[in-house]
Amino acid sequence: MGYSLGFDGGGTKTDCVLLDANGNVVGEGRGGPANPLRSGYDGAFSSLREAAAGAIAVGGIRPAEIAGVCAGLAGAGRRSVVRRMMVFLSEEFPAALTQVATDYEVALESAVGSAPGVVLIAGTGSVAYGRNAAGETARAGGYGPLLGDEGSAFEIGRRAVSAVAHSRDMDAPVTVMAEMISAALECPDWDDLMLRIMKNPDDVFPKLFPVVADAANAEDSAAKEIMFASAIGLGNLAMIVIRRLGLKGQQFPLVKCGGVFGRCHTLDSLLDSVLASGALRAKLLRLEISPAVGAARMAARLSEAPPQAASHGA
Repeated sequence: MGYSLGFDGGGTKTDCVLLDANGNVVGEGRGGPANPLRSGYDGAFSSLREAAAGAIAVGGIRPAEIAGVCAGLAGAGRRSVVRRMMVFLSEEFPAALTQVATDYEVALESAVGSAPGVVLIAGTGSVAYGRNAAGETARAGGYGPLLGDEGSAFEIGRRAVSAVAHSRDMDAPVTVMAEMISAALECPDWDDLMLRIMKNPDDVFPKLFPVVADAANAEDSAAKEIMFASAIGLGNLAMIVIRRLGLKGQQFPLVKCGGVFGRCHTLDSLLDSVLASGALRAKLLRLEISPAVGAARMAARLSEAPPQAASHGA
């Protein structure tokens, strides 16, 4: 019985957890963004390598002692991503059985294991994913910043800059949120900010989420409007999954996961109201266990499977 390594890689950071044969966390590491569709494959590889090195060093083991690896990654819903990430993991951990899953699959594993439930994820991106008692699964969202990601940190930051742009066009008074954005980015010049956004929007918009949250908490009307729309968008994602799985009238855990939650009263309170009214018997929770732990548990199952059942695929 060897060790199991699990990754939770998103658009902002990567968490890695090392479990021993008894399922105890013996090492943790952290790296940069690992969504290859947004940070590139080389960037994702570097982040995974950094996070794994940290967890392995804390655990005091050799990489050869790792029997199973599972990487839960944003962007891994595409076969081309899975193939390239599998090659990387197999080269990094040649002695281990490897698996690539989506970030929402490992989050659901951390939230409910194999039981029915729904996870609503809002970090750099957003997605809802769930499973019913029959084992059927459903997803809503997770299409990236150009097609969706409603209620995500990226979308909230984008809406904030858009609101400031419209205010400038109308020669409206400078708002609290506008002042906070300039200070947070250390970019008082509007043209410089536009250039930064064109070069790398992922380096600007997600970073503005805490600013918008603080402005909304300070009763800035534009910020509150953005958070209101974000709560509705996130609630809709969850309700789509709940309806598709036939969970609306049932009891099940509805688990919120990601850095967007717990920062803004306007968003949190409205979202909880939307979810409670649409799924009366759902138990609303915050995810207390890192999705990386869920990934490591999936890796452990992979390494414990009989040779003919174990797979080097996703």
